[in-house]
Amino acid sequence: MTEFTDSTAESFSPDVTTVRNDKFHRYELLVDGEVAVISQFMDKPGHIDFLHTETRSQFKGRGLAKVLAHFALDDVVASGKRIIPHCPFIAAYLRKHEGYELDVDWPPEPPVGEPDNE
Repeated sequence: MTEFTDSTAESFSPDVTTVRNDKFHRYELLVDGEVAVISQFMDKPGHIDFLHTETRSQFKGRGLAKVLAHFALDDVVASGKRIIPHCPFIAAYLRKHEGYELDVDWPPEPPVGEPDNE
C-alpha cells in the first residue's frame, strides 16, 4: 500500500491522507480516517486503467478529488506503468494538467459520463 499524508498544504489539514488500496483496486483519499474520495482502477501488466472516481457527498466542493487524482497519477508514473483514462474525471484532469502526456494511452472511445466529481 502506498501512503502519503499531506501535512503542509495550506488548504488542507494534517487529517488528509491518500493511499493506494490494492485489496479494493482503488486509490483513496481519507479525511480524519474516513474515506472521502475513491478512484477505482484495474491494474494490468504495463498499465493502470482508471474506471471511476467518486467523492462522497459530504466532502464535495473541497477539491479533494483533484488531490487524489494528482497522487494516483504520480503513483502510476513512478511505477513505470502507463495511464489509461476510462474515468471521465481522470480524463478531464489529464486534459487540464500538463506533465502526464507521455504516460497516457487514450482509449479509442472517449470516457462516458460527467467529469465533475468535486
